[in-house]
Parts: sequence; structure tokens; C-alpha cells
Amino acid sequence: MNDPRYERLARVLIGYSTALKRGEVALLDVTDAPDEFAIALIREVRAAGGAPLIEVRHSRIAREIVRGVEPGPARLLRDLELHRMKKVQAYVAVRGSHNANESSDVPADRMSMYARTMRPVLDYRINRTRWVVLRWPTPSMAQAAGMSTEAFEEFFFRVCTIDYARMARAMVPLERRMKRADRVEIKGPGTDLRFSIKGIGAKSCNGRLNIPDGEVFSCPVRDSVEGAIQFNAPTMYQGTRFENVRLEFRRGRIVDASSNLTPRMNEIFDTDPGARYVGEFSLGLNPLIRQPMCDILFDEKIAGSLHFTPGQAYQAADNGNRSAVHWDLVLIQRPEWGGGEVWFDGELIRKDGRFLPKDLRGLNPEALARSR
Repeated sequence: MNDPRYERLARVLIGYSTALKRGEVALLDVTDAPDEFAIALIREVRAAGGAPLIEVRHSRIAREIVRGVEPGPARLLRDLELHRMKKVQAYVAVRGSHNANESSDVPADRMSMYARTMRPVLDYRINRTRWVVLRWPTPSMAQAAGMSTEAFEEFFFRVCTIDYARMARAMVPLERRMKRADRVEIKGPGTDLRFSIKGIGAKSCNGRLNIPDGEVFSCPVRDSVEGAIQFNAPTMYQGTRFENVRLEFRRGRIVDASSNLTPRMNEIFDTDPGARYVGEFSLGLNPLIRQPMCDILFDEKIAGSLHFTPGQAYQAADNGNRSAVHWDLVLIQRPEWGGGEVWFDGELIRKDGRFLPKDLRGLNPEALARSR
């Protein structure tokens, strides 16, 4: 049975997010999502005049591959995936999973080796294709969000099909300010952090890369980060849930890291030298996403949040940091989460999750809600 919500979402992904053109090839990378949605994507690609190339995966099988993979076979997988990626112009990843912890028992050294080996595929996809990534709603996601399965599905399709073109227009003043800014200060409970973003650039994320979306990001000058930051949202990384993450920086480098799983977290930060430096700083502003659910594609867009990301920098706002790690850690600054402030060059930009300058007020939740 066709679900009209599938068709609407497929149109957003193919027509807006990847803007597929006639004669182009789209790689559809579908993990643990319904066949009916994969079919909706294939049909939308063909309707746009493109050619669909599809890979259907299962998270349990992917876990088993990584759990026992050796460097030689990992390099073979990398070469095959990279060859295919170079043949496409657009990439859509739909990532469902019945168990968010599916990879939690994969040995850390095996996971790190595999991530390092496959990094060229990810880099090519990010920098050379028009791509978009989204989760597929599952009962476990609904549980993490504290919602019934039916209510969460309605929320999912609503937030994934918001009018991102209109959101994009509201983001323009913030992107301009971030491109001009030098000194950034972040203040709040347990947080007193300072760094520079001078000359790095900035980019709005408005549904072209991730669905759901709603953030504007830059990146610290690599050695400029000083101070400490206390994150208040839980985070899932490499199949493990971390809470109460606190990082302390000196000359850009993480010199102290603690959480509920401090040893495991430091294993990740020791993956390579770049994992202890920061590759992204971003402000989240999606008005429909209010609470963390330990799914970073949602959590990093939470209204009134920011995320600070140890590891690989994006080419669009690049400080030169390179790593197999890219770990988005979220701090929510709305009053019910303890509040907080974001300053650019001595000007208070956001307080307790609300933008204050006149040109940025269109990004506050009630303004973006009116634009839907």
C-alpha cells in the first residue's frame, strides 16, 4: 500500500535536497527501511529524468562485517565503494536500525581501523556529490523520544518535510555574521569556552545535506580553543551511549575528557591526533526539534542548541583538521536546560537559546514556526 507521506518525503530528497537533474545518477543507500520507501525514491529519481542505483543494507549484517574485518578486505571494500561513488552525482542515505546499539560490542580497535580505511569514501561523498542523509523512524527512536510509535512517525514526517527553502532565507544573516566573526565565547553552567573562527567561513544547513535540518556551522581555528565545555545532551557514538561529557581544551587540544564512560571516550579520542582537536562549531535552530533523543541527525538541530565537534573538519568551513572521528556533542542552552550565552566579537548573539540581534530574530522558534 502506498503511503502518501513516503511520496512527499521522496520529493523533498530528490527534488530539493539533491536537486537531481535529467541524466544524472543517484545512489540510494537504504538500511533497514521499508521496501515501499525505497520504491518511492526510485520512482522519484526516474520522474526527475535520472537513473537510480540502489544498495539495500541491514545493520546486523554490517555489524558482522566490521566485527571481523581485516585491513586487506577493508581496503577492498573501500576501493569498491569509492569506485561506485565516483560514478554518481547524487547520494541519498536512509539509515534505519531496529537497535541503536547494534555496534556497541564491535572492538574499538576494529571500529577505528575500519573508519580510517573507509574515510576516503566519506570524504569523496561529502565533497564531490550532492548528498543527503536521514534516519528512518523506528519504535526504538520513538522510545528514545518519549513518544508512541504513531506519534513519532507523525513528528518525523512533519519535521522532514518542513519548508526548508523558507528556512534557508532566514539563515542568511546568521551565516553572514559567522563569516565576519573572529572571537566566539560560549558561557553557561560548567562552560566557559573561547575560540576564533576568523577566516574559516560558515555554511547554512537547510535540508540540502541532512534531513531533518536546521543549523549554521563554522569551525574554530585549530589551536585557538581554550577553556571548558559541559554538554547536557546524551550522545551515541560507535554504538555506545555517553552522558555528562565534559571537555577541557588548551591551545585547541582536548587535554581532559570525562563522561559516564571516560575510558571508552578517551579510546575514541586516541583514534588519531586529529580526534583531540575540533572540526566544527554550529548553532542549532529547528523549531520543531526540542528534546534530545540520542540521534545526532535530530539532536544537533535542536532549537536553542549548539554542537562542538572533535575530529574531522568539513571542506566548506575548514581549519585543516583531519581525523577518522567526527563526533557532534550537543549543548542545549534554553532556560529549562540551564541557559547559556553565545557571543561574537563582544556582542551577545544568543541568550538562553533565543537570538537577540534584530536581523537574527527570524530564527527564533515562533518566527520559523510562522514560516511553515
